[in-house]
Amino acid sequence: MRRDREALYGGTHNRLLRAAVGLLFGLFAAVSATSADEIESHGLSAFGELKYGPDFQHFDYVNPNAPKGGRLAHIGPAATITFDSFNPFILRGDAAQGLDLLFDSLMVRAMDEPDAVYGLVAKTAKLAADRRSVTFQLRPEAKFSDGSPVTAEDVVFSFDVLKTKGHPHYQILLRDVVRAEALGPHEVRYVFRGENLRDLPLTVATLPILSKAYYATREFDQTTLEPPLGSGPYRISDFKQGSFTTFKRREDYWAKDLPVNRGRYNFDEIRYEYFRDRTAQLESLKAGAYDLREEFTSKDWATAYDIPQVKDGRMVLLTLPDESPSAAQGFFINNRKPKFSDRRVRKALDYAFDFEWTNNNLFYSLYTRTASYFENSDMKATGKPSPEELALLEPYRDQLPPEVFEEAYVSPVSDGSGSDRRLLRTAAKLLEEAGWELKGNQRVNKNGEVLSIEFLIYEPTFERIIGPYIKNLKSLGIDANIRRVDPAQFERRVKAFDFDVITQRFSMRLTPGAELLNFFGSEAADTEGSFNRAGIKSPVVDALAMKALEAQSREELVTAIRALDRVLRAGHYWVPQWYKASHYIAYWNKFGRPETKPKYDRGIVDTWWYDAEKAAKL
Repeated sequence: MRRDREALYGGTHNRLLRAAVGLLFGLFAAVSATSADEIESHGLSAFGELKYGPDFQHFDYVNPNAPKGGRLAHIGPAATITFDSFNPFILRGDAAQGLDLLFDSLMVRAMDEPDAVYGLVAKTAKLAADRRSVTFQLRPEAKFSDGSPVTAEDVVFSFDVLKTKGHPHYQILLRDVVRAEALGPHEVRYVFRGENLRDLPLTVATLPILSKAYYATREFDQTTLEPPLGSGPYRISDFKQGSFTTFKRREDYWAKDLPVNRGRYNFDEIRYEYFRDRTAQLESLKAGAYDLREEFTSKDWATAYDIPQVKDGRMVLLTLPDESPSAAQGFFINNRKPKFSDRRVRKALDYAFDFEWTNNNLFYSLYTRTASYFENSDMKATGKPSPEELALLEPYRDQLPPEVFEEAYVSPVSDGSGSDRRLLRTAAKLLEEAGWELKGNQRVNKNGEVLSIEFLIYEPTFERIIGPYIKNLKSLGIDANIRRVDPAQFERRVKAFDFDVITQRFSMRLTPGAELLNFFGSEAADTEGSFNRAGIKSPVVDALAMKALEAQSREELVTAIRALDRVLRAGHYWVPQWYKASHYIAYWNKFGRPETKPKYDRGIVDTWWYDAEKAAKL
């Protein structure tokens, strides 16, 4: 995950793991009843009807006649981080990007619907009336890249090994999935337990499918640079550790003509480039060493592309709208450490950060301050709680700060000076109330311990933002500094929660589900490598997250998430940063793209194509 840039993108273990965490949907939208006890469907949706019927030919956001060929060499979401493994399913190691291109799942997401998936390896699925089991019918033609068939035994193996030996995220997500069982060569059933069953059918439907025979001779829980066997549209053809990985499109891909894939995966080659130095990354794009990057730094977007390549049209600057909930990006404070246990201390840190100065002087005013963990969506809490929200919050009134029941917390707006004395005085008062007194020029507690804060980063880009922040913190008597480490050490320390403050960005789904427990749940706070970086341990947060999982309508879901958002924001577990509801893309003008962009995705790797005529002009 890109952590120390102005705008951060993605997850820790690459897009595949994010998909496993993120593509958790719910109830089936029934298409045809097969018995009194089961409902059969070609797709799944959390609430309401599916957009695409059983006979749909392709998604609306693709060009079904897109030409195949050419190469896309680009900078992926975590391009400044090296990689040392092609195993994205475990906690150990830093997995390469793009590995989701190797693996199929039972069903795949439609990127123009908020919560729908359609059959890939599974042709149909049958949900029991009590929702305690789901049975998938597999396509007999499904094959791994070595020609071996994809069977129900492979699906069962995948579930078992991910739950028992996989990344801790899988273990949390799958804890209420009792078992997977093969009912025949091409039929598999999952059995569930508990009361929160809404998301479980889709949780298992979107798991990657692994080859049981392949891992019979390999240790699943070890890092490796052996290209793994998958059944997806690409295979790894070339790589250099920490430098690049090239994926080659499989001409023999078994599912290339299925409706869910028609018009997708058009590049013969997709290459992920890695650069430790961001200046070299940008200059290499200008020199034509690779084709495309998303720009996450406002200064570069505003100034670095005033070049002949852009002026004469050889390079294109494109702004794509982002209609997904903007990710929760901020300085996450490690609440596991006693010095940050008082929320007044954490609130003081928010008052010390001058976003207005930062935006005006460093970001060319291109960003908006983040307020919510569910920014840019209808799940963001605003104003005072609605009666429906109060009904969820009232049982916990004695466990919550009074501000939860007032206007939803929003970070203070500064005078833009960079050192707003009014806000700093408030911060100082909060620190004193929390027991941190100013003695001389140091903020100390009753034991004489100095309040210190270390900002952990792995590249220098963010120093220009943290530097002024540190100046304000020092004026409050806080011993603040920046610790820069190499990417591998950064990953290790973050996974082990060995930090004071880090910058993180977590993307929320349009239909939040079990991933809420990974981001905010008490169990995840004690699970090494979890996304609960702040170490939030709150019975109220746990209860509200479960209310969201139990929601039987979108209205109930939105109410529960808004209530959860209020509690999280009042807890001051982070210093919120900024967002923009768009993607800034710079690329060499040799690609075509569909007229319609997928509403909830960039669509670049999936739906663009190589335009030989444009490329010839370059």
